[in-house]
Amino acid sequence: MEQSHVIILRDTLLGACSIYDLMRHLAPGSSYADSGESVLVYPIHLALNEGLFSKDTGEVVFPQVGVRQEDTTLALTCTCASPLDKVCIHQMEVLDAILKRDDYRIFFDGRMRDTRLRSLAKGYGLDREEDMDVYFQLQFEEGKAVIFSKQRELFRVDQAFLKQSSFERSKSTLPELAELSDIKKWILVLSKHRFYEQTNFLLFEVELTQQGKLKNPLTPVDLARQLLQENTADTVRFLTALLSYQNRFESEANDTEILALKIIASNPMKLDVYYHDRSRSESIVAKSLFPVKLAIVKPELKLKVFKKEPFYEINSALSILDTLVPISELVLKNDYFIFFKQQYIYVPDPDLLRVIQFLKSNNETLLVHSSKYDAFDAQFLTPIEGYVDVEYAYIHKASPAQIAGTNSERECLLYLQKEGTFISLTPVVRYGDSELPVYSRKQLYIVDAAGNRFKGNRDTVYEDRFTAAILSQHPDFEEQLHYAQYFYLHKDKFFDDSWFLSAFEAWRQAGITILGFQELGGTGINPYTAKVDIKINSGKDWFNVHVKVNFGGQVARMRQIQRAFRNKSRFVTLDDGTLGVLPDEWMNKISKYFSMAQLEKELLHIPKIRFSEVESHFESDVLSTEVREELTILRQDFLEAAAVPKVESPRGLQTVLRDYQQEGFSWLCFLDRFKFGGCLADDMGLGKTVQVIAFLLYLKEKAGEHPHLIVLPTSLLFNWEDELTRFAPDLRVLNYNGMPRSKKVEQLTNYDVILVSYGVLSSDIGFFRDQSFSYVFLDEAQLIKNPNSERYKTVCVLKSTNRIVMTGTPVENSTFDIYGLFSFACPGLLGNKQFFKDTYAIPIDQFEFKQRALELEEKIAPFILRRTKRQVVHELPEKTESVIYCDMNEEQRTIYAAYEEEVRNYINGTDAELLDQDRLHVLASLTRLRQVCNSPALLQNGYSAANSVKIDVLLEQIMDKMKGHKILVFSQFVGMLDLIKERLDRQQIAYSYLTGQSKNRKSIVADFQENESVRVFLISLKAGGLGLNLTEADYVYLVDPWWNPAVENQAIDRSYRIGQDKKVTAVRLICTNTIEEKIIDLKQRKQKLASDLVGTDANWFNSLSKEDLLALASS
Repeated sequence: MEQSHVIILRDTLLGACSIYDLMRHLAPGSSYADSGESVLVYPIHLALNEGLFSKDTGEVVFPQVGVRQEDTTLALTCTCASPLDKVCIHQMEVLDAILKRDDYRIFFDGRMRDTRLRSLAKGYGLDREEDMDVYFQLQFEEGKAVIFSKQRELFRVDQAFLKQSSFERSKSTLPELAELSDIKKWILVLSKHRFYEQTNFLLFEVELTQQGKLKNPLTPVDLARQLLQENTADTVRFLTALLSYQNRFESEANDTEILALKIIASNPMKLDVYYHDRSRSESIVAKSLFPVKLAIVKPELKLKVFKKEPFYEINSALSILDTLVPISELVLKNDYFIFFKQQYIYVPDPDLLRVIQFLKSNNETLLVHSSKYDAFDAQFLTPIEGYVDVEYAYIHKASPAQIAGTNSERECLLYLQKEGTFISLTPVVRYGDSELPVYSRKQLYIVDAAGNRFKGNRDTVYEDRFTAAILSQHPDFEEQLHYAQYFYLHKDKFFDDSWFLSAFEAWRQAGITILGFQELGGTGINPYTAKVDIKINSGKDWFNVHVKVNFGGQVARMRQIQRAFRNKSRFVTLDDGTLGVLPDEWMNKISKYFSMAQLEKELLHIPKIRFSEVESHFESDVLSTEVREELTILRQDFLEAAAVPKVESPRGLQTVLRDYQQEGFSWLCFLDRFKFGGCLADDMGLGKTVQVIAFLLYLKEKAGEHPHLIVLPTSLLFNWEDELTRFAPDLRVLNYNGMPRSKKVEQLTNYDVILVSYGVLSSDIGFFRDQSFSYVFLDEAQLIKNPNSERYKTVCVLKSTNRIVMTGTPVENSTFDIYGLFSFACPGLLGNKQFFKDTYAIPIDQFEFKQRALELEEKIAPFILRRTKRQVVHELPEKTESVIYCDMNEEQRTIYAAYEEEVRNYINGTDAELLDQDRLHVLASLTRLRQVCNSPALLQNGYSAANSVKIDVLLEQIMDKMKGHKILVFSQFVGMLDLIKERLDRQQIAYSYLTGQSKNRKSIVADFQENESVRVFLISLKAGGLGLNLTEADYVYLVDPWWNPAVENQAIDRSYRIGQDKKVTAVRLICTNTIEEKIIDLKQRKQKLASDLVGTDANWFNSLSKEDLLALASS
């Protein structure tokens, strides 16, 4: 970092000074004269009470001058690095520029700033507030000081605002319409066009006399203008229909005009309707109108055919409004209306109207010669039988005997057909060999054995039941019932959300055969709903789930179902190329199945450790008898067990287990009975090792000689060897690490226990992966918490009957630590990595989802045993934790402030997204701040080792305590231990020293434990945090706070453990007003995570916001 010339002027307010007051601080012999060049001074950075300035001097480089006002202290810096302890000429020139330019001075002169702000605040009504800086802020933009409101919502009510035009509502521009609506009404007028045959539909606004008669003038309604007003949906449709039918001259109506006619005829506004009689007046006036009615009716046309040689006689009549009217008496209006009983009756069936017009244009009775009858029948009678009631009087009804001799089977058929963008659905009933559409009026005929035709009776009850089944599946069908030749849906509605599947299923259950689906094309969807069949039987370590998903004979493969599930799709590809649609309710179930199970070919394997979920997620009838019995035993004897049965200590154990250790040993035996793995998570120092040794002896007594593998850090090898030798001399133990590297052990079966470090296991995994073990134990199992690490992948390939993990810190950083432990010890319990992350880790760590945390705790509770010292070891002496706050000397504080500002400026000037991508750089910067707290010499930038308040305090503590106590000193930084070592050497204080580079750990530990002259043990936090038993010490000093409280606790528990008989004091050294105090606050949140086992805090450093990072770098 660039050296600075730093001057501190106490009891100095820049805003209250003159240039002459400040010139007193110049070095003797120096002087300052106003050369007029202060105008060339400009700010690089300018904020409230602080700024960084330079000067535009052309090619000559002018130093950077910093000015900072804190209360009554004025701090000045300059990069000129002047050796004098006085204000330099560059600083004086900048101060002169600040005092002369108001746009600079206002940032340092509180009185000037308050006056300016209060003038502005008057418009906001804030001029009497005590502190203007609460509401307003200064910014330097484009060479000027600009004032902004800190709250964007603040609104300035000044003269400029008050002089604006009124915001009162403007006067309505349509007053006449509002008034007329109360005293006038609309009428609908039917008028024949003056020159054409077409009927016009006109809307008028009229006044009525007191007798209710129409008054002139009649005012036409402007349809386009009226559509722009507020209207109901029915009114909009009605007005739009009138507008579309105006100015029509063609004889044939198009589809839009036919739809408009239907809407007009329905008269949704219930208007009075009048007919314009041109014989009374060419103009539409009150006297030329007479009232009529509009109606929509589907009349029934009846034809009766008689055989009168040599002719066939066809008579016709129309049944309308419950009256049978001869065709000759019908009055047709505008091609689509029948005028009858003072009503304009709209006939919505253009085909029927065409037949009526054909009959009306000919004689009421038609006589067709028998020689022409077949041609007439084929051209006219047969085609209209679907919608006209044609009765053949010359064909007689079949007798019961004649009916009995024919095929009387009936079947409901539903024909599907694509009609443009619509799908038509035509219900047809098959009577024997004849198919009759349900909507048609066709006569059923029966042909006897002699070829004679007779009338048969259609089963109307059967057909009505068929129609009702169709109607029940979609609300649109009811409206179509009276007008359509078939039911229809737009293709989007038909295929939307697979509507047709549920409809098809209902229709098939009603005995309806569906035809024509494959010809619709474009979907590829299988027309059958899924039929799911599930059976579960028991395997060795798994429950085998057989799932069969059948779509009308096409069985979905499980791999395809899994692919659909992963893609969050409801469609599964079938062998015939169609897509089966998985029902929503089953998608929820299959998601649980896949999260619980592994797919092997067409079987789902659910680990037996998830037996409780098998019982809750599957119906009893899909479970085999064997599985039901097994689940009952597991539930009653394992899950609902009132207590873990006590197991007597094995005969070969050469120690007496404490009560809680006996319980832990019995718990391991309990898991073994059900072939479950687990996590022994007792606090550090409670004797997890001896519990496992007892369990190893139990396994040998129970199952004979089978090798067990214990994987552990190298630092714990001598601990395990020593305790196995002392407590279980009957066990044959192999220290695999101690074997010559050239001599590989071929027969591990000669040993009961094989010890190997994580590192050597990784090196020789090619050998170990081919071995089979009874149990694999992992000590300090938090080392495999990262499932992406090589260490985790290495231990997972080991073959064993069962697995146990041991750790005093099951959670160090985040909930995801749990996955690494339990996916090894209890495979399958927590699902796959992505499932665990989505279901538990992210909701718990990022969103503090308490319910998920409780679910996870409940899931792992039967497979984890954790006891703290406070819970079980009442005879363990008291542990005291305290903090010594250290005040840096001036030089150390100056160095810290400079680095802190550098870090703060970097964070301030970096976008939040870039900060997330550059976390390593941020962490490195924060680490430098922590190193300065220890000693600036750790930065290796030439700083003196003498400036370390912590070493001074620590030496005082050591010299005060060493006569009656042994002391452990932990630091994350080996360089810090080396600096302490130098001071101890200078004071001739004996000590032990252990870092990650130390080779003879056992002898170093023994020297401290047994040599009374060695009173101090210097240990690096990582190297000494695991496996050491240092009960001779009763004072523990943590020189620097580590991010993770669990790591610190491991260090403290090197002394505070079983065998300790003295009160233990743990002391943290913290520099005041530094990042270390902020870390202490954050660690309190971390501590809750570790103690709750499954917490709601995430790996805090990665989740810190830009504001959090700034707080860490702000003292």
